[in-house]
Amino acid sequence: MNMKRKGRAPRRQAVEEHRSVPAAGAVRFARVPQKLFLVLLATVSYAQLTHERIANGEKTPGEWLTYSGNYQGHRYSPLTAIHTANVAQIRPIWMYQVNRLDKFETSPLVIGSTMYLTEPPSNVTALDLRTGRPIWQYRRGIPEGLPICCGWVNRGPAAMGDLIYVGTLDAHLVALDARTGNVVWDTEVATARAGYSITVAPLAYKDKVVIGVAGGEFGVRGLLDAYDAKTGKRAWRFWTTPATGEPGVETWQGESWKHGSATTWTTGSYDPVTNTVFWGTGNPGPDWNGDDREGDNLYSDCLVALDGDTGKLKWYFQFTPHDVHDWDATQVPVLVDRPWRGANRKLVLFANRNAFFYLLDREKGTFLAGKPFAKQTWASGLDPKGRPIRLPDTFPSEKGTRVWPSVAGATNYFSPSYSPQTGLLYVATREENAIFYTKRMEHQEGRWFLGGRWTLDPREQPWGAIRALDPETLDRKWEYRLHTPPWAGVLSTAGGLVFGGSEEGHFYALDARTGKLLWRFLTGGKVLSSPIAFMAGGKQYIAVAAGHDLIVFGLEAVMP
Repeated sequence: MNMKRKGRAPRRQAVEEHRSVPAAGAVRFARVPQKLFLVLLATVSYAQLTHERIANGEKTPGEWLTYSGNYQGHRYSPLTAIHTANVAQIRPIWMYQVNRLDKFETSPLVIGSTMYLTEPPSNVTALDLRTGRPIWQYRRGIPEGLPICCGWVNRGPAAMGDLIYVGTLDAHLVALDARTGNVVWDTEVATARAGYSITVAPLAYKDKVVIGVAGGEFGVRGLLDAYDAKTGKRAWRFWTTPATGEPGVETWQGESWKHGSATTWTTGSYDPVTNTVFWGTGNPGPDWNGDDREGDNLYSDCLVALDGDTGKLKWYFQFTPHDVHDWDATQVPVLVDRPWRGANRKLVLFANRNAFFYLLDREKGTFLAGKPFAKQTWASGLDPKGRPIRLPDTFPSEKGTRVWPSVAGATNYFSPSYSPQTGLLYVATREENAIFYTKRMEHQEGRWFLGGRWTLDPREQPWGAIRALDPETLDRKWEYRLHTPPWAGVLSTAGGLVFGGSEEGHFYALDARTGKLLWRFLTGGKVLSSPIAFMAGGKQYIAVAAGHDLIVFGLEAVMP
């Protein structure tokens, strides 16, 4: 259906029936109408978004075209109008409120004069960039009773050509017309009733859209898919746990690979020069008991490098073999070309949930260096190949084992940022420990598959920090301490700034070279997202999701 708005006619609404798929043994949620809603207020003036335009994003610095701002995962803006000398003068310009109480974790896109953002659980809204007024809204009902782990959330859309892509909580990948929000295609990625869901922002490049899945806490078999950007037909699939007869299956005891998890629920990065997709994988299942899955459990807790056309594995690096602490390696891999120890290198920077900061060779996947960036008590260090040297008595136990970091890790899904201006990697860091317990558990489809539990250690007070890490030495250059462990990512800019957020609802700007606090604003809600920067009307703005609002900050208003 092609819907157009003319004059002041009443807005039109398209409704499509959507079948509910209950899951055996699932936690029951409040009923949500099983319908898809599209509310069209106007149409978007839209220029085709090409792969080349994304790959050469420095030529259009006022836009934000991918989840991380560029293919390389930098979350860095070359804009300079807001800088260290005037950032204290920025103020809210406009706000957009979502009509749900779920966690709001979106990282919006800015394409031309339009902002595209996702809302929980799997909705998409197009906003006028200058005013914040909705242009169109796609609303998707989610079947009740689905087994969902960690909240009805969505972390952002992707775009290519004239389409906007969103992954849905019921494990579909949907393509929407960027001008109208109409559904162009809708492809089921995996079976929601088995525990699969999608919260990750897709990654679009060339003629493909890559999407990962969540559901590791239900013992699904992890996967990463690529789909034809125009048709929604699957182009390739990479299973993150190898099957019988495939390389790596020997790292799984028996047939434990069938429900080995290793899900792919945070957006990866892409190297357009080598046509390589880099994506982190999650913990093996069950989370806290590895007795029935002896071995390294490939490709869980790995960074995998895949051919962008075929999905064929080029190389992998495993951060935490045989993980029993739920330390998913689903952080954003940061791709940089820079000097390292006297030679120009193609690097991957990876601050891992297990508390180690890694440097890898991007072409071969070889380990170059590693060092803790937060407190950890489970390993004495890394061997020459980057494999952790485990300390005794650190596995979960029936009586409980105290370990740093906690199950949430030293960092998590929220984005780091790399500034080519300072050469530093900025990481939102959690200083928190936990007591890990284990128990026996049999896998049942659609039911929790955890193998234990955990609690925070009541003897310790958790806290957090923004840390600036030097990739040359792996040392910490500075730290800005936070009262509580953060769930918000960071953004660096050519204005010499680092933006971040806190659990207490503060959104703040730091000096990128020193970590000095330059500005702070109390948003009124937790910041659980990663900020972006863009231009509108020739002026720079910063946007962040906080509480249930998307807030845009600038030096002066652009409202007409």
